[in-house]
Amino acid sequence: MSDFPNLTEDQALRRLIRRRIASEGGITFRDFMAMCLYEPGHGYYASAREKLGREGDYLTSPTVSPLFAAMLGRQLREMWLLLDEPAHFAVVETGAGTGVLACDLLTWLRSAAPQLFAAIDYRIAEVSEPLRGEQQRLLNATGLVEKVRWQDSFSTDSIEGCILSNELLDSFPVQRVKLQDGALREVYVCLDGDAFREELREPSTPELAAYFERLGLLPGEGCYAEVNLQALDWLREAAAGLRRGFLLTFDYGYEAADLYAPWRREGTLLCFYRHGTSTDPYQRIGRQDMTSHVDFSSLRAAGEAAGLQTLGLVSQAQFLSRLGIEEALRQPEGAGLEEHFARRRAVLDLTDEAGLGRIRVLAQARGVESPRLTGIG
Repeated sequence: MSDFPNLTEDQALRRLIRRRIASEGGITFRDFMAMCLYEPGHGYYASAREKLGREGDYLTSPTVSPLFAAMLGRQLREMWLLLDEPAHFAVVETGAGTGVLACDLLTWLRSAAPQLFAAIDYRIAEVSEPLRGEQQRLLNATGLVEKVRWQDSFSTDSIEGCILSNELLDSFPVQRVKLQDGALREVYVCLDGDAFREELREPSTPELAAYFERLGLLPGEGCYAEVNLQALDWLREAAAGLRRGFLLTFDYGYEAADLYAPWRREGTLLCFYRHGTSTDPYQRIGRQDMTSHVDFSSLRAAGEAAGLQTLGLVSQAQFLSRLGIEEALRQPEGAGLEEHFARRRAVLDLTDEAGLGRIRVLAQARGVESPRLTGIG
């Protein structure tokens, strides 16, 4: 039962956050963001409200069209062949949303690559109970639920196959910092009456300074920036679990020199609600998504420090084009105009360099001799 039975979810979450701030004298922006997104029973990802797709707050590539899964299926088939067609090929998807990618991917493999489908050991690592329920309902409705197993995090078993994430890392809570008079300061969230206000303080952890020291750069003077330490932890955990195979990371982001460029005065924090964007994280508490762009330079370096080989970093538009998504524009025999235009719209949406096409794809590998992936080039 809720501690606040007469309040709406967002009102209750706002009160919980205020209570914690009052108790601790201020919390880091990272802790504020974590409560907004993941607080049990109240946070954005901990609620059952519709989030993805045209009826939700934002679109992801799998919700646009099954063509995305089909191209990814082609890449997985090539990975399987590079691993000499093992009898058990693990695909570990972390943060699987509503399960539509798993559903479309397994559906395509069952039809187009039946030998690989038979070898697939599909696992979904999902911390959100409402999303796990949606995934299980969708896969059960399509008769694929027996092909999938769920886990809270990476299995301790060594993985041979592919670890996959799609727009996961940009949803992790981030520390916000600002370079002030040449010194790194961290954003804390405090109270001004019942309202939230920001305050710059000494960094809460020496990891923030170490992060920029590894990069050999700092944000510009007077600039805000986001630091996603959890993304690096996730990548190290993924690398530790990968015995042999590939790590594919799809996300919005840049190389560090672009992400922390001095002209990027306010950082990259964005909020999403009903397909609209905002830079104000203090409205619609628990009812809007919050994201920031990923630092691919640090992700690549973390993987290499953990023994992974970097295969390449490309845009999603390049990845899908190299795998042949334009073939979908050819009119299949017997297909009507409506299907043709639907496919055309999907291809354009998925490869639009101003939209989903600008998502970056980082490919890393372990234990694969001279791997060359068609999607990476």
